[in-house]
Amino acid sequence: MQRAGKGRTPRRPKKPSNIEKDPVGVYCRIRPLGGEDEECCVEMISSSTIQLHAPDGLKANRNGEYKETQYCFKKVFGIKTTQIELFEDVAKPLIEDLIHCKNGLLFTYGVTGSGKTYTMTGSPGEGGLLPRSLDMLFNSIGPFQAKRFVFKPDEKNGIEVQNQVDALLERQKRDNQQSVPRTPSSRQRADPEFADMINPDQACKFEGVDEDCCYSVFVSYIEIYNNYIYDLLEDAPFDPVRPKWLDGNTPVWNKEFMPPQSKILREDQNHNMYVAGCTEVEVKSTEEAFEVFWKGQKKRRIANTELNRESSRSHSVFTVKLAQAPLDADGDHILQDKSQVNVSQLCLVDLAGSERTSRTRAEGSRLREAGNINQSLMTLRTCMEVLRENQMCGTNRMVPYRDSKVTHLFKNYFDGEGKVRMVVCVNPKAEDYEETLLVMRFAEMTQEVEVARPVDRPICGLTPGRRQRNQAFKDELSRRLEERGGPVNGDPIQLNQLIESLPPLPPCELSDPSDDQTLPRLMEVLERRYRIRQKMTEQFNQTANNMKYTLQQFESQFSSKENVLHDQRSKLGEKDKVIANQRTEIERLEKKSKTLEYKIDILQKTTEMYEQDKRSLQQELEGREQRLQKELAERRRMEQRMQGMVTDTKLKWERECERRVNAKQLELQNKLWVKDEKLKQLKAIVTENGGASGGPAEPPRKPERPSRERDRNIVEKRSASPTPLSTVPPVHPMHRRSHSAGGEKWVDHKPASNLDLDTVMQPIIPNAIKVSTPNEKALSKCHKYVLRHQELASDGEIETKLIKGNVFKTRGGGQAVEFTDIETLKQEDPTAPSRKRRSGSREGPAQTDDIENRPPVANISSSHGYQKRRRP
Repeated sequence: MQRAGKGRTPRRPKKPSNIEKDPVGVYCRIRPLGGEDEECCVEMISSSTIQLHAPDGLKANRNGEYKETQYCFKKVFGIKTTQIELFEDVAKPLIEDLIHCKNGLLFTYGVTGSGKTYTMTGSPGEGGLLPRSLDMLFNSIGPFQAKRFVFKPDEKNGIEVQNQVDALLERQKRDNQQSVPRTPSSRQRADPEFADMINPDQACKFEGVDEDCCYSVFVSYIEIYNNYIYDLLEDAPFDPVRPKWLDGNTPVWNKEFMPPQSKILREDQNHNMYVAGCTEVEVKSTEEAFEVFWKGQKKRRIANTELNRESSRSHSVFTVKLAQAPLDADGDHILQDKSQVNVSQLCLVDLAGSERTSRTRAEGSRLREAGNINQSLMTLRTCMEVLRENQMCGTNRMVPYRDSKVTHLFKNYFDGEGKVRMVVCVNPKAEDYEETLLVMRFAEMTQEVEVARPVDRPICGLTPGRRQRNQAFKDELSRRLEERGGPVNGDPIQLNQLIESLPPLPPCELSDPSDDQTLPRLMEVLERRYRIRQKMTEQFNQTANNMKYTLQQFESQFSSKENVLHDQRSKLGEKDKVIANQRTEIERLEKKSKTLEYKIDILQKTTEMYEQDKRSLQQELEGREQRLQKELAERRRMEQRMQGMVTDTKLKWERECERRVNAKQLELQNKLWVKDEKLKQLKAIVTENGGASGGPAEPPRKPERPSRERDRNIVEKRSASPTPLSTVPPVHPMHRRSHSAGGEKWVDHKPASNLDLDTVMQPIIPNAIKVSTPNEKALSKCHKYVLRHQELASDGEIETKLIKGNVFKTRGGGQAVEFTDIETLKQEDPTAPSRKRRSGSREGPAQTDDIENRPPVANISSSHGYQKRRRP
């Protein structure tokens, strides 16, 4: 029988939509283990499934058995997967979409030390996704790139098109400005370090490039650190990785070493998010782009943690922006229309690793960095959860993109502005099992999020093949000039001037069959261009004849020098071989030098981190030593005080025991005397009855009480510091009225608010500098310090306290005072009635009381209060 359960609210049906959507492409890559003896907790089941095993010591269910979980991805890459295989499946389609004017987002996600940076950047000989993407892009659009500064960013996330003259003037202006660093030219030889990252046999190229367009590539590199955005390509007079600090961890606030300024996010006219004021560098080759990337990579914040020697402490975003615009009808110049410019971008994101602070043992700034990293990744997870809930349940919850700069920057991609792909990097070692489990759950949830498929942008309606026709015309013109004796490859500037001098072609599109004006107008323009070309041909022929005559004269002169040139060429050939060998050696040394420079930078960062930790530990050690010294001094003071109390108590009980013994002896003697009296009386009675010859015996004398004169001569001294025994060394070996009477120089600090009593109870301090306010000059000349303080005592009399201390120099060059003793001077009126009853003022029977029961008489000139600490 089935039990009736609670009725559940059914899910809302998914809203129908005509927009095609694709799920987020999530891939998984497993890195190899660091050692053979390490325990593995990840197993690859198939090309799209992995299985997680709980490590030894971790029981996942009640039965005590290990629970195994499986996760599916779009594709799983094992430990033997090469970088080129990963690139072809993950990043190559994004480059093709980039050339087709579609945006893309690719980011790596995983635990610290799982191989995210290696997957994105790679290493020498094994280039990652970023260098291979740049190489494929420039291999595809290389012949169709525009000249520098033809495309120009408008600082509002848009691109403007300049004419040839303005672009030429700007190039000349940049070349003449020595203060502005030039963009590295693509004609320079390739960086040997980058040349080793990609094997020439593994170069990729996209064949579907529109040849009737001109292209230009702009790159930018930013990092998101502690939820602030910093430009890594910004030229600044400071080093943001190594800020300058004074002693005491105080930053230097001046114009030379100001902290890096954070950038802000803005929205352009198309509602796309971008970083305002970010540096965008125009690059023309793969080597040039990677050099810009390497420049920013050196400024990125990394640190040494327990999990990774070079752990990324920030999220890095390398953006590749491709601008393309169609050629005009002649296929020679770019259309000067901003609406025809298409801009697409690909963001390559290397997220910082999620980590547990208990495992990294982070403290101070490292702990705050880890907290901000985990907070931003948690915001990314929250956005994915809300997106999935909105899509599956039909809800309309607000996605919290603005809670983190990472999610706010890439908001448009999740709203349908391009493809989104994620590479989840996994470290299979057992120590990362719990963190890996959280990463797998996030990846599984992300695959359920769908992103709108980007639509194709409209293409210009001009006739295709314009560039080829223009090139064919130039080749034919060069061939005819060669046949008529002109230069084979004429000066491009002259050829452009000749072509521009021809009348422009009118619009030749036929939209109406009855149009009888377009063709006649076109024929008229072509006839004019034909006549101009004939005149130009005649001028070229005449010039060619003159040049032939001149060349014949020079040929006779050059024939005698050919032999000399032949000898010189043979010598140059030998020199070229030597130069080639030297260049090879120089390239090898340059590569080695760059590798060592990078290692030196890493070591410098690590050294500075260790020095900072050393300073903090030294400060902590000094503080603990000071606290230890204070505790030791307090313990010695307590020992001395307890020793005095023990001595007084022992003396008191010895006297009490002696008194009780004497009393007991007296009592026993009295009892013995009584018995003797009784015996003598009995004997006297017997003797009296026995005869008259015996006389009465003399009664014995009563034993006298022992004299206590010895006790009266012992005056008990009662003070705050009890009298020590003879076997114990005294607490104060020197008996002076004041410690201020020594041979040291004193600073006598007497405030102006004190009363001048003019009595004998004032301290006399020789060699003293009297001041009303202490100053550095007086303290520097003396070794001791005393402060006079007056207050009313509990009995209404004036009490003077002398607070004493030692003067010592500080590390900063000043003086400090360490208080060591307090001496109290009290003045009493002898004629005033005392609150304590003295033994001498008693009369009558009170005079016969035991002297030990008298109250102690206070010595007004003695020190009282707590035990004074004397320095040797």
